[in-house]
Amino acid sequence: MAEIVTMPRLSDTMTEGVVAKWHKQVGDAVSEGDLLAEIETDKATMEFESFQEGVLLHIGVDEGGKAPVDSILAILGEKGEDVKAILKEHEKNAEKEESAPKEEKKEVKKEVPKTATPSSPKTVESKPVATTTIATPTNGDVKASPLAKKLAEERNINLSFIMGTGDGGRIVKRDIDNYSGGTAHAVERYTEAPVSQMRGVIAQRLGESKFSAPHFYLTVEIDMDNAIDARQAINGVSPVKVSFNDMIVKATSMSLRQHPEINSSWQGDTIRYNEHIHIGVAMAVEDGLLVPVVRFADTKRLSQIAAEVKDYGARAKAKKLQPEDWQGNTFTISNLGMFNIEEFTAIINPPDACILAIGGIIEKPVVKNGQIVVGKTMKVTLSCDHRVVDGVVGSKFLATLKNYLENPVLFMGSQSI
Repeated sequence: MAEIVTMPRLSDTMTEGVVAKWHKQVGDAVSEGDLLAEIETDKATMEFESFQEGVLLHIGVDEGGKAPVDSILAILGEKGEDVKAILKEHEKNAEKEESAPKEEKKEVKKEVPKTATPSSPKTVESKPVATTTIATPTNGDVKASPLAKKLAEERNINLSFIMGTGDGGRIVKRDIDNYSGGTAHAVERYTEAPVSQMRGVIAQRLGESKFSAPHFYLTVEIDMDNAIDARQAINGVSPVKVSFNDMIVKATSMSLRQHPEINSSWQGDTIRYNEHIHIGVAMAVEDGLLVPVVRFADTKRLSQIAAEVKDYGARAKAKKLQPEDWQGNTFTISNLGMFNIEEFTAIINPPDACILAIGGIIEKPVVKNGQIVVGKTMKVTLSCDHRVVDGVVGSKFLATLKNYLENPVLFMGSQSI
């Protein structure tokens, strides 16, 4: 008997999926465990294996198309079996569900806004912008310097199309040199790209975070001279190259162990204080941002953290991360230092109570032992949910983190590399 295969829910925030590729076609035999299709969720493209067996009788969503979770993805059955009755019955049941009165629920789960299927950006050209028609003036009628007039004549440029930057709007030589050849009937253009599923979820979740959690921010500047020397020494013996970000993950995890109030989350009627430390590491990908999780980070060596983060980065770019890779964070780190950003504030990544924004390491004059010397410093900013964390608590956490990074020997024992 024919069976319906529905669009699976492949992540906790998924409400609809896009079929990136079909690995079976109508008429093909399908065994349990066969790769049926690749489904693009709001976070990654994932392989979907069949839980049933039979002949593929019907494809409900074409490649590139999208459908809600639990809608018909395909129908499997015996060869030659008629699927029209099944489709009709499914449609009839769906109509009944829509028309049936729904019970009032205490909690209403918000749907992710429907977004267009990702595709190539389109360029839109508007109608020419109408401007007042003016008889072509001679260059002598425009306020311009003698040199500007001479250059305009040599280059066949109409001075009436140039906005002067000299005194009183006078056109000068630099205006002629900077002229790009515009006309009185320029055409406006812009590019539009459909919102990807990932970008839609980012917009929803971070919008909810920013406007539901009262954020406040604490910034400290950290002397990184010792950390720089320590990293060089570590990479002399470590089996995996350790980055500053890996050192920050390790130091942060140890700081969280001393300040469990930071490793917490708002639950409405309760505050959850997590005894385990799972640190989310924000990673930029083509369509937005993913936050894979380094689990039990405080128990791992630096080389283990480095290898794990490197693997996450490669799989994130290839869209091969699985739901279990980005779920369960208790604290998040966002690092833009490698992009030469000196300082920034980050939006809290739910369900965390805090997120740490890492700036770049810069050289600057600093005072040491009463002398002005060249030092290397890094600014970090802790965004806190004021419902859970108070200013003094956040400040004490940052003081501990600063101490660890300025004295990395504290977390560089023989069992830490």
